[in-house]
Amino acid sequence: MLTDIQISRAATLQPIATIADRLGLTSAAVEPYGHYKAKIDLTAAGLDGAAAKGRLILVTAINPTPAGEGKTTTSVGLADALNRIGHKTVLALREPSLGPCFGTKGGATGGGYAQVGPMEDINLHFTGDFHAITSAHNLLSAMIDNHIHWGNALDIDVRRIVWRRVLDLNDRALRSIVQSVGGVGNGFPRESGFDITVASEVMAILCLARDLADLEERLGRIVIGYTRAKTPVTAQDLKAAGAMAVLLAQAIKPNLVQTLEGNPALLHGGPFANIAHGCNSVIATRAALALGDFVVTEAGFGADLGAEKFFDIKCRQAGLTPAAAVIVATVRALKMNGGIAKSDLGSEDVEAVRRGSVNLVRHIENLRQFGVPVVVAINHFHSDSDAEIAVLLEVARGQGCEAHVCRHWAEGGAGAEGLAHSVAALATSGEASFQPLYADDQPLIAKIETVAKRIYRAESVSATPAVLAQLDRWEQAGYGHLPVCMAKTQYSFSADPSLLGAPTGHVLPVREVRLSAGAGFVVAICGEIMTMPGLPRVPAAETIRLDADGQIEGLF
Repeated sequence: MLTDIQISRAATLQPIATIADRLGLTSAAVEPYGHYKAKIDLTAAGLDGAAAKGRLILVTAINPTPAGEGKTTTSVGLADALNRIGHKTVLALREPSLGPCFGTKGGATGGGYAQVGPMEDINLHFTGDFHAITSAHNLLSAMIDNHIHWGNALDIDVRRIVWRRVLDLNDRALRSIVQSVGGVGNGFPRESGFDITVASEVMAILCLARDLADLEERLGRIVIGYTRAKTPVTAQDLKAAGAMAVLLAQAIKPNLVQTLEGNPALLHGGPFANIAHGCNSVIATRAALALGDFVVTEAGFGADLGAEKFFDIKCRQAGLTPAAAVIVATVRALKMNGGIAKSDLGSEDVEAVRRGSVNLVRHIENLRQFGVPVVVAINHFHSDSDAEIAVLLEVARGQGCEAHVCRHWAEGGAGAEGLAHSVAALATSGEASFQPLYADDQPLIAKIETVAKRIYRAESVSATPAVLAQLDRWEQAGYGHLPVCMAKTQYSFSADPSLLGAPTGHVLPVREVRLSAGAGFVVAICGEIMTMPGLPRVPAAETIRLDADGQIEGLF
């Protein structure tokens, strides 16, 4: 059996100009980055403010396990399948972070015969968007410390600086640091730390901005800290927004690549869904909606994180109206949710699938709260037995959902045609009646409680007096209308990663809140979730290398 990287290398990609031509993009609108990837100039393409003609389909999943669900792989397979059955379909995905590539999760270009390419380029540096975001973020960090060094005219309280630095790698040693040591010439020593780039507010801003002007305005709204009088200090106060926008002027343009079957894909932005809002850029999604009849996009991790934020943050801010949602499930992952160890997943266990299926049922119920119709995609593995598949089909259909066994990993788009027919029918049925989970005018703590109780099925929210006081101050300062972005473990509906299945009655602990005024949301950090991940005991980086022919080995 060929590996993902072997399949990717064996594929013959088309020149990117050919893919652009299929979308009706002129050469003036396409800025090539080599032979197989390009940036799209939206102004030259006539896509600035272009009306949406396509229908938006969200691909989400059950809670992830080490067994894998294949959400990105299914997104690619579905887009290929929709094109196969005659619907002009554009794929709109996030870009991969280097953190998972060299850690444990691997890349984010799909798998098997349902991939986007060029795989190595996309997973490693791509068109430099993440490096631009890292640089823009850290420029602001440098300007904060420089302003304080040269007299601190804004009277920034060094104890109340909330803007950290970022790096697009997993590095637990940088979570908490003491900076500016070594003498007066190096500034005022203070405690700080690093987050991973995908958790940066600059990343969120790039992914939620409408255009370059909106990007710069949002950058200016970033709150970096507070004065001694406890008034907020912004990036605009530091005169940093213009230079930051300059660093991001190229990165804001969507990236055009292709699936292995030669279908167009826009990859742009990449916030994680467990610590940020988990969706690709609004700019890329809107461009795709103007170019295709259907747009397939995905939101990170399980539906309790990615889908909730897609609906409550991205769709709310951008005015998007999804037409249908796909929940990806696997027999293997449901067996783990049913209490089976990863080492035993190769053996048939029908009752474990049945026990674990409560996780799928919960996600179906949750998505329907948003008024979006649902179809289930069963991502097939060769070890799945007919009896186990039958249980999964029975459970999905018992919830009134169509369910399809999909073999896109092995067969490409042909292996997902049944899913494609079902999704196309559902998306054009007019059944969708999208609505966010909560209203803008609810108090911030009420928004957090709404997500906790209706999506996570928590009994209550536990927040310290300091957290509640901070939320109250933000409301008094005019930020109460913002949506909330929940940062918690992706492995459970609760904040405890060991509580699999569909737990109820738990308490959601909110230990910290952060204001992302430029992005336009308030982050609630729950439990032990970290905004700078660490590497596993045996990181993937140990086996990634160049072979004798200069080809990359170990990247997956």
